[in-house]
Amino acid sequence: MARDIRELFKDDKIAHEKMPENHQDRFLKKLDESLPVTKRSTFLWMQIAASVVVLLGLSYGAFKFFQPQTGDLPTEVVATNTVETKTLGDISPGLKKVEDYYLASINLELSKMTYTTETKELFDDYLEQLDKLDKEYKRLLVDLTESGPSELTVNALIDNLKFRLNLLYRLRSQLKELNTSDEGVTQSI
Repeated sequence: MARDIRELFKDDKIAHEKMPENHQDRFLKKLDESLPVTKRSTFLWMQIAASVVVLLGLSYGAFKFFQPQTGDLPTEVVATNTVETKTLGDISPGLKKVEDYYLASINLELSKMTYTTETKELFDDYLEQLDKLDKEYKRLLVDLTESGPSELTVNALIDNLKFRLNLLYRLRSQLKELNTSDEGVTQSI
């Protein structure tokens, strides 16, 4: 019959019971038989020496790795991008269509424009701005790859493409104005 342990302690029968003689000795003997103490390896000093050698080797390697290199040859750090950056097309098919549309429109506008010596300065200014926008676009793609897609990054990428296309539209309209003003000057002469 199950009894509550608290009731057992209320009875003073248990409190007055004595342990049998040599109980502790018999318990320790049984414990030693079931879990014998293994003797230490005779090669303990070899294990310690091997650990010290490994520790010293790792310390020396770390010291040489973090020590600045000095020498006659200049060192050049080359950044290698082994991680492929994501594009808008990697996020969703709808964004791929948007990206492809803008990139195709930008390339089409660039191919339609004619470069002349009269328009060289104007072209150079616009190409410099396009280059800045392209670098910003690449930075945003790296951000998209590292931190994952977010609404802010996706909108910034699309806005960048819009800015580039609008910049080319402005360049085209300025070239038209320049051509019409040049035609007006040549007709008056």
